[in-house]
Amino acid sequence: MPHLSLATLSSITSAAAPSYSRADLSPGIVHFGVGNFHRAHQAVYLDALFNAGEGHDWAIIGAGTRASDAAMRDALRQQDWLTTVVEQEADSSSAHITGVMVDYLEPGDSQSVIAALTNPAIRIVSLTITEGGYYIDPASQKFDPTHPDIAWDAAHFDTPKTAFGLILAGLMKRRDAGIAPFTVMSCDNIPGNGHVTQNAIAGLAALIDPTLAEWVKSTVAFPNGMVDRITPATSDREKKLLAEQFGIGDGWPVFCESFKQWVLEDNFPAGRPALEKVGVQFVDDVAPYEHMKIRILNGGHATIAYPAGLMDVHFVHEAMEHPLVSAFLKKVESEEIIPIVPPVPDTDLNAYFALCERRFSNPKIGDTIRRLALDGSNRQPKFIIPSALDRVRAGASVTGLALVSALWCRYCYGTTESGAVIEPNDPNWQRLTAQAKRAKDDPRAWLEMSDIYGDLAQAPAFAAAFGTCLDFLWTNGTRATLEAYLANRL
Repeated sequence: MPHLSLATLSSITSAAAPSYSRADLSPGIVHFGVGNFHRAHQAVYLDALFNAGEGHDWAIIGAGTRASDAAMRDALRQQDWLTTVVEQEADSSSAHITGVMVDYLEPGDSQSVIAALTNPAIRIVSLTITEGGYYIDPASQKFDPTHPDIAWDAAHFDTPKTAFGLILAGLMKRRDAGIAPFTVMSCDNIPGNGHVTQNAIAGLAALIDPTLAEWVKSTVAFPNGMVDRITPATSDREKKLLAEQFGIGDGWPVFCESFKQWVLEDNFPAGRPALEKVGVQFVDDVAPYEHMKIRILNGGHATIAYPAGLMDVHFVHEAMEHPLVSAFLKKVESEEIIPIVPPVPDTDLNAYFALCERRFSNPKIGDTIRRLALDGSNRQPKFIIPSALDRVRAGASVTGLALVSALWCRYCYGTTESGAVIEPNDPNWQRLTAQAKRAKDDPRAWLEMSDIYGDLAQAPAFAAAFGTCLDFLWTNGTRATLEAYLANRL
């Protein structure tokens, strides 16, 4: 069985290989966060464009800032930066190999990263650093300039450690050298991700020099974008499936669904690849699309994650096969989430949710409940709490969304219904567990986390519904609680 590399590429016949020559590519993008989602999304769109014979000056140089990025870099280096992408649906699987990344800079080598960012050929810097990577205060949803990582970069801006510090250092060198700034493009699931990224970089700049912050705001482009493709983490399961089904050895393959979506504001002063030719939708305002996706799809993931996790369900498709979980999802979405999502051009919101249900139910993806439950302290304030706050302000019922929060609280207690230990699954796990244990007897203790719940914590209607749900959950268990909610008895 060949291990993926440029040397073995011609011998691999079970997967579509790039039709372009790597020798014809030159870099135009530096990307921070070379994880599975990036390789299943942005890299796949670029691969399709390159295969069409266009955009060969938009190849990617990878960059990372975390210690864990080194393992990904090492795996991809051994296969000449190639990636096998396997698209799976219930009745089909197909594999193709992407070659759009031509280098991956060593994590921690700030000078090499800054040098790459200073190169005039680099016209876009993109990011997939997860929702929790933007140093956002959960309650205010604003950039937190007091975070130790940001404070360190402000004091050592010649050798920064964060993606934002490195990007700012690159912009400063370009400015000083008379080189036009690159466009900064976030590909993370955050409402107004372009604005959030601008606030982070300008916020860091303000700690160094207020005039630098103003220059960033007035000169650098930060287009907003909505990205979507279900892409689970890679485990030995995926490597084994790739070997058995396609006869390919890959140190870090990507498995994903066939569906993908990317909606972007067309704000790229330094130029951009012609991604509209391969399915990217360019619009004047991304907000309606990202609002729909974050509230309905990401909110849907958060809705099924915790009841399924508490009932020891492992895979997402298994959760959708559970009649109580799938019915809970449908009721919360149809009664509390979808009614407050603003209209989206040429989109039926109920049909969009039906598509989400089908995608969640895909048995071949192998997406795990644990992945959906990850990092709730960052995800709940983006995916669930805003919907609940909108409903409270409208004087509407919030029972279902309060139950989602109660289930998250119960999950953070650290054991499933069977008594199995839930391993830490959040950067703030110790704090969450402590609050969840207090909340068992006093539900208000959970809502004391004002940095997460913000104004919602002070809403009597939500606090009452949350307390009722959590008390019922502890007294009767997850299954009975879901049954009661579905029967309108909560």
